[in-house]
Amino acid sequence: MVDSFPTSHQQLVSEDTDITVSQALSRNLDWGFRQLAWLCALIVAAMLLWIAWIVFQDARPAIAKYGLGFITSQEWNVGEQLFGGLPYIFGSIVSSFIALIFALPLGLSVAILTSENFLPPAIKTPIGFLVELIASIPSVIIGLWGIFVFIPLIMPVQMALFNYLGWLPLFDTEPFGASMLVAGLILAVMILPTIAAISRDVLLSIPPQLRSASMALGATRWETIINILLPTASSGIIGATILALGRALGETMAVTMVIGNSNIISASLLAPGYTIPAVMANQFAEAIDELHIGALMYLALILFVITLGVNSIAVLLVERIRRQREAN
Repeated sequence: MVDSFPTSHQQLVSEDTDITVSQALSRNLDWGFRQLAWLCALIVAAMLLWIAWIVFQDARPAIAKYGLGFITSQEWNVGEQLFGGLPYIFGSIVSSFIALIFALPLGLSVAILTSENFLPPAIKTPIGFLVELIASIPSVIIGLWGIFVFIPLIMPVQMALFNYLGWLPLFDTEPFGASMLVAGLILAVMILPTIAAISRDVLLSIPPQLRSASMALGATRWETIINILLPTASSGIIGATILALGRALGETMAVTMVIGNSNIISASLLAPGYTIPAVMANQFAEAIDELHIGALMYLALILFVITLGVNSIAVLLVERIRRQREAN
């Protein structure tokens, strides 16, 4: 009986088993995967630089003639070949931040509502699904909805703002329908699913022990959400916000249909405006002169730089939050 155990134990180990071989294979697979990941990253970076170079080449006539003065000029006259990009830069930034002001609190509210147990699953699951479904609606459909449904619906609100708050520069323009405010609200509807879906996934990934520990120490549900969950998920929420902002900056058709397409800069949110994607959609097909095409591509290059800068700031913020969390 004493000798039978070693014999049976040895029979369980195959003579062909070699741990060193499996370890070497694992190392080779890890090395191959790292090289593949680096290759894919380099391909993406190369494509980004290639796109930027093509846009820069097409924008060179306008860059050579106007230089940085293009950014501060407000004149846009195709017939006289005079181009300035400030109204379109202003419209893109303002409409996107209006959208963010409305979409961020709504998106976080939806994320909290669908990640916590405030509602039964039979109710909160359809809510999350319906919000995410908005992202699948084509922008031209949202634009048509904005023209025929949303603008008539919000017109009394715009008139009330003008009548009662017209003494403020933000509301001193009599509205006629399409406006910067309408464009911002339409963009808010379009970026809401991005903020809500990503924020909800980040909140769901937080270990439940944090919730239990906070409430065990006497914190209420809302104190736990505000003081524990949201700070823990802040890096993911920032990423969702920046991704939504990038979507808003680059949105074309829906904004073109509801913003009014006026290249006059106004401090009033009730006045019409213009954005970089909108002017490109309206004029690029008709652009014939090299300088006109160059001006449009110059605007595209500026939008490219703005988006890249916004994402770079987001990466720095997320990295700073991660370092502070590790230090604490």
